Amino acid sequence: MDTKKLASMLLAWYDRHRRDLPWRAHPGETPDPYRVWLSEIMLQQTTVATVGPRFGAFLARWPDVRALAAAALDDVLHEWQGLGYYARARNLHACARAIVAVHGGEFPADEAMLRTLPGIGAYTAAAVAALAFDIPATPLDGNIERVVARLFAVEEPLPGAKEQIRALAATLTPARRPGDYAQAAMDLGATICTPLRPACALCPWREPCRARARGIAEELPRQLPKKPKPQRFGVVFWAVRKDGAVLLRRRPDKGLLGGMMEFPSTPWREAKWSTPAIIAESPVTSEWAPVPGLVRHGFTHFDLALGIWIGKAPKTMPDGFVATPPERFNTLALPTLMKKVAAHVRDATSRLEPKG
Repeated sequence: MDTKKLASMLLAWYDRHRRDLPWRAHPGETPDPYRVWLSEIMLQQTTVATVGPRFGAFLARWPDVRALAAAALDDVLHEWQGLGYYARARNLHACARAIVAVHGGEFPADEAMLRTLPGIGAYTAAAVAALAFDIPATPLDGNIERVVARLFAVEEPLPGAKEQIRALAATLTPARRPGDYAQAAMDLGATICTPLRPACALCPWREPCRARARGIAEELPRQLPKKPKPQRFGVVFWAVRKDGAVLLRRRPDKGLLGGMMEFPSTPWREAKWSTPAIIAESPVTSEWAPVPGLVRHGFTHFDLALGIWIGKAPKTMPDGFVATPPERFNTLALPTLMKKVAAHVRDATSRLEPKG
């Protein structure tokens, strides 16, 4: 394939059909590395539709990397609610601080240097290098991966084919306008070369696309069958003080939902919990009663089912715990899972209240 011609064809299409996104510089404008980086972190494992309004709110609160570096981590985690994968928020904050402390508040215009920063891996470093600094780097997100797999008819299933696709993608990256080219490839995958029912008739690469010619475009990239996710079980302790405040604690900074607030619970394990084992894990001494039903939540690597037990919290908080009234839960960095727990308790207790 004539890779230079392919890049020119895609750039010509992009100049006519580019998406207008809040983090994307308009033609003739100099990209803001902070906006590029922030959007790329937000977009990991999240959709453009979800990120759009959240990006604006985040930017209004912390308009540049120095403002973000000066923010409290709790505030960043709170603002991140609903975007999931909270390790990204912690790394975002750590990265902002590193950019200020080590690089004087300026993003390094170097792909290798970018990779030394917290939370910036191969994809994000390439994306920031290309989109923010117009460096000939090759980011490989899901959209670009799909476009390249179809263009070259790569039939080996993922993830085994990833390195082959990465090498093929690199051959397409032009020396001229590499940032626009990367965004063009992303747009092509997002709007034309979609996972299902790709609009091949509208694609600027329709003729050279080998998968289209073979009639297998919708089948690529192939995926190995997914293994069923394991099931884990736990029990949340909903401990209520006389004034209505509920017992909470902060999760460890590292690990799943790190640094977020939670209602105390047993560990999450593959075996179900017996009543004696549950009582042994309770954070305070109380008469505990189970709430009907379970709270279910899916994580990347496992599905979780949580029971909820209600009891009384002491007036004096144990070390490491705080008590917060339910009407102030929205001021805390509560992950979606814990919001589900609170909603389940609210609904369950409202059904038990006498009517009339």
